[in-house]
Parts: sequence; structure tokens; C-alpha cells
Amino acid sequence: MVVLAIVGAAGLRPAIETIRAGKSIALATKEVMVLAGKLINEEIKKKNKELQKNKKPLIKLFPIDSEHSAIWQSLASGRSSEIEKIFLTCSGGPFRNKIMEELQTLTAEDALRHPTWNMGKRITIDSATLMNKGFEVIEAKWLFDIQTSQIEVIIHPQSILHSAVMFNDGSVIGQFSLPDMRLPIQYALSYPERLKNPFPRLSFTQVGSLTFDKTGYRKISLLEIWI
Repeated sequence: MVVLAIVGAAGLRPAIETIRAGKSIALATKEVMVLAGKLINEEIKKKNKELQKNKKPLIKLFPIDSEHSAIWQSLASGRSSEIEKIFLTCSGGPFRNKIMEELQTLTAEDALRHPTWNMGKRITIDSATLMNKGFEVIEAKWLFDIQTSQIEVIIHPQSILHSAVMFNDGSVIGQFSLPDMRLPIQYALSYPERLKNPFPRLSFTQVGSLTFDKTGYRKISLLEIWI
């Protein structure tokens, strides 16, 4: 397995070379699927035909992004062909409750104060405008072979439900945990096992309540340009 965490378009060529070398990928770089999801899937399909013919292990993509890891984990309860809808969650960013007048005076420093995740500057800015969520919609389309019309982005400020899948019988399966990137990284590296760890545990009674809302596609949201 190769862990691919090279930011931006620079990760594309290593991804293709890894596939051609017959290695699975733990993917932390969403731009690979955003830029070339169709190409990546075609390369995997082509290589897997060769590997299957030679009776060798097939190549897989293991998503490390927290939302896509949650979808992947939820799919253990069904098949991709049985997906009716995916609920892709987002915190709403630091500007979720701001009114239009307040947005006129905000600074880059304000945009970098993400309410739940501690991330790099670029991805934090993209999250403040929901641009990053648009990337994740495209990534989900190619990772799970679904249409963008099957993806619903919902605001979930607590970042406890990391995403969920609704199957064609109406059942909804989701992955809940405290916001901690070590969890999806560990799961990708240990799959199909779940390894015991000392990370903090979720307590529903301490969280108290979980809330969900529509994104609204308003104010400074760039998500509407994607879906």
C-alpha cells in the first residue's frame, strides 16, 4: 500500500504510477479524484484485470478524508448499487451564523478560525467558503460510482456524524466519532481490521445534541458552483 498525501495536482502522477505498479492507495489527497477520477478508475480497472488474470491481489482505494472514510465504512452495510443517497456533512465553517453585513469586514484570520478542525491554511480557507465541500462532492462521485444528484450536503456543526449513506430500503447508516483525523488514517492502514487505540471516546450524553441544517448556498458559499 502507498499512502498518497501530496497536495494538489502534484499527486496525480504518483497515483497513476502506484496503480501501474499494482499497489493499493490510502488516499489523503482529494485533488487526485477531483482532477482525474474517471482516469484513475479506468487505470485501476485495467490493472485489476491483469492482476486477476495472474491471480494476484486486486488494487483498492482507501479514502483517508474523514467524510469519505465515513461513507466507505457505512458501505460495509450494503453495496454501492444499493445507495439511494449520501449525506455529506460539513461544519458550516466559521461564517455559518454571520449575516451579510458582518461578512464585509471579515479578514483572512477570521476565515482561518475553523470551529472544529485544525487544518492547514489553504484547506481551512476553502472550508470557510465551502469550496472544499464542492471538491468532496466530486471526490465522492468517483470514489463510490454515484451521481452528484445522489449527494446531499448538510451542515452539522458538531462534526460528530462524519457522513452517512441512505440505502434503497430507507435505512441510513453513518459513522460517528469525535473529530480526530487519526481515526480514518488508522482505519485505512489497518483495513479490514479495527485496531484498538488510546484516542478519546465519543460520549453521546456529553455531546448532548446533534443538529443538522441545509447549506443554503448563500452568503459566501462556493458550493453552488459544483452541484
